Amino acid sequence: MTTLPARKRVGILISGRGSNMVSLAQAAQAPDFPAEIALVLSNVPGAGGLERAREFGIATATVDHRAFNKDREAFERAMDEVLRVNQIEFVVLAGFMRIMTSWFVRRWEGRMINIHPSLLPLFKGTHTHRQALEAGMTEHGCSVHFVVPELDAGPVIAQAKVPVLPGDDEESLATRVLAQEHTLYPRALAEVASGRVALVDGVIARR
Repeated sequence: MTTLPARKRVGILISGRGSNMVSLAQAAQAPDFPAEIALVLSNVPGAGGLERAREFGIATATVDHRAFNKDREAFERAMDEVLRVNQIEFVVLAGFMRIMTSWFVRRWEGRMINIHPSLLPLFKGTHTHRQALEAGMTEHGCSVHFVVPELDAGPVIAQAKVPVLPGDDEESLATRVLAQEHTLYPRALAEVASGRVALVDGVIARR
């Protein structure tokens, strides 16, 4: 009888409805998926994704950033403690609407990934679909990357592309990109949780 390797304990950070979190939780139900979604943590009390996580039987927690009087590192240290208590090995950002300090990023360096709605290095930051349309792009998409201190600048693990169609607006383009995110993110998490992709000396290493 073949014994499957131990699954990585993953904590997902969310701020809202958590649609990417749901796609990850669904993928993790497969017995051969190399990651277990062990915790969903939100900075927003009552975030819709918390209830969705509980429907999957996933433990949830909230650390309200507003309670820390704009002390970002104190907020992150509180989050880090929750992650530690829950024995989290890997952090996944899924619609987490806070910019991390260098302290937190370095604490989880090589063990934290994010999904961004553009084909990085194009269109960092917010309003990426608007930026793509204004730039006259013929294709757009999403990227999963390791998190580094510089915003949206970490090495890219995987990308998915969609065409920009005549008549597209931000909403229609965002809808098609989000559908790709829901497929891409579980695939990318499987790559890093299994060790097939890693961050080594600031660059991607693939096995």
